[in-house]
Order: sequence, then C-alpha cells, then structure tokens
Amino acid sequence: MITIYGDSISGNCHKVKFVADHLGLAYRWIETSVVRRETRTPEFLSINPSGQVPAIVLADGRLLSQSNAIILYLAEGSSLIPADAYDHALMFQWLFWEQYNHEPTIATRRFHKFYLGKPDEEINPALKPNGDAALLRMENHLSAQTYFVGGKLSLADVALVAYTRFAHEGGFDLSSHPEIRAWIARVEKDLKIEPVAAPGSGS
Repeated sequence: MITIYGDSISGNCHKVKFVADHLGLAYRWIETSVVRRETRTPEFLSINPSGQVPAIVLADGRLLSQSNAIILYLAEGSSLIPADAYDHALMFQWLFWEQYNHEPTIATRRFHKFYLGKPDEEINPALKPNGDAALLRMENHLSAQTYFVGGKLSLADVALVAYTRFAHEGGFDLSSHPEIRAWIARVEKDLKIEPVAAPGSGS
C-alpha cells in the first residue's frame, strides 16, 4: 500500500488524493501540516529532504516527491495520460506551466492571504496581476476546449483544478471567467469531489 504524506490545505496534495481516489488506489494518508512545521521534523526530512508535501512512500519503501511527478507515477497506464503523442506532450506542457506560472502566483497568494491572514499590502504585489494573467490564459484556452488536452479529463486538468477552485481564497475573482467556472464544475464531477462553493461559482 502507498503511504501519502499530505496537508489537506494544499492543492498540490489534493492532486495526489484526486488521482489515487479516481483510480481506486489503496493508500494510507498521513496528515502533515505545513503551518505547524511538521514538514521540518527530522522524521519527515528523512522522507523528503526538501521539506515539502506531498511525498509518498511506495509499498517497497521507495520514496517520491513533487506533486506532478507523483501523479504521473500513479496514473501510468491510465486514461488520465493521453495515448496520442502530441496530446501527451501537451499534457506535459500544461503540467510544467502549472508549476512555473500558475501555482507560484495563485497558490502562494492564497496561502499568505487566507492561511497566514496577511493584508494585501504585506503580500508581494506582483502575485495578483500575474495570477490574473494565468487565469486569463486558462479562460481563453477553455473558450474552445472542454478540457485542457484531447477533449477529455487528463492530468493537466487535475493539476490545474487543484488551486484554481480555491482561487477566490487568494483574492482572485472568477466571476468574469465563466469558462473556468464551468470547467471546474466539470472536473469536480468527473473526479467525484465535493464542489467548492466559491463567490461567482453559481453554486
């Protein structure tokens, strides 16, 4: 059985849980709080020296970290990874973009604003316009697509939905992004996860 070390407030950790649950994989979840610095204990650092969740321990004891690496491993051979070579590459394109452009803005601002309770003037001012730009790119893409790659659910959707569905907690307004809101609802239904009642979500 796989052991998953994850923090329930983390979208990166949600990705791993979403994939494991969607594929019916057996796992043990060990709640590991970033806020309480449980990722900085000697015990956890022996699992992931980077001090980050998620991290998993496979049944044979091998270790793996980084959310997108983990979901790629868990989903190997499943329909969440496109068989077509071009769509496969597009999935990786969005996975890389999510970690380089999306997560560092939307997730970071959410953490500082919602969990650390910082006022806007104490948060890096670049995060808001950069996050808005990321959301606009998603909205434009989804104006002609029901999913991010190949017309069906893939790891690209799993990775991007994890923090986008909580973007309002970082001060991002999704009311002007109807395509994103519809896509979130679609992916939540596909993954059988509890919908987030966000302002402007229509729920």
